[in-house]
Amino acid sequence: FPEMLSNPKLVLVQGALNVVMKQNVTLSCLSESGSPPVRYTLFRHNQQVSALNRSDLTPALFTLTISSASDVGEYKCKAEYTSSSGGKYSNSLNFTLIEPVSKPVLSSPTSQAKKGQNVTLSCLSENGSLPITYLFFKGAQNISPQKTMQKREAAVIFLFIDSLSDFGTYKCKANNSFPNITKYSNGFNFTLAEERSHSQPLIISLGLILLLLIIGFALAIPFFIIPLYKASE
Repeated sequence: FPEMLSNPKLVLVQGALNVVMKQNVTLSCLSESGSPPVRYTLFRHNQQVSALNRSDLTPALFTLTISSASDVGEYKCKAEYTSSSGGKYSNSLNFTLIEPVSKPVLSSPTSQAKKGQNVTLSCLSENGSLPITYLFFKGAQNISPQKTMQKREAAVIFLFIDSLSDFGTYKCKANNSFPNITKYSNGFNFTLAEERSHSQPLIISLGLILLLLIIGFALAIPFFIIPLYKASE
């Protein structure tokens, strides 16, 4: 009687679980105890993908090409004797298709600010596999810790405009698990809001009073000034 098969182990030997389109991956399936020959079958979502027979205690190697979104998901393998029914199933491996981040957009509810004001900046990549990590800059200087977003929502930072040097160019960058891809946003500048002088309301009030006096004097000419001039003749 053949030795009882152990549950096979499914191991990734080439590639990564986070995959990109057209990537090749290789899976190894092996029962460490049993009597060859052994038949190994690879399944994706419980559908057979491929099968190999092994006449010795060497692993079955399955090489796959990720050519569409349907090629990712859960994989398992099954080990069984070729001369009997039944068999043992392995652990599962899950592949996730990743895509690079799109160019993030840096924005703020206001484009004008004045010294002593609090402002916010938001950075968002509308495309790309989650999670996405964002970092904010002013010029070439990093001004925030990394912010990793698990959902499709903007990373937000709060700034205090303390001096004229805070009116420089701001940017943000975004990256995810897609290898070697980082995208930078547009530049964003706050413009200095004009501050009204405290003397402006007083000047405006005095001007209105003077205008009213001139109008009053002009209206008084036909009624008071002219009759008084005629009476004195």
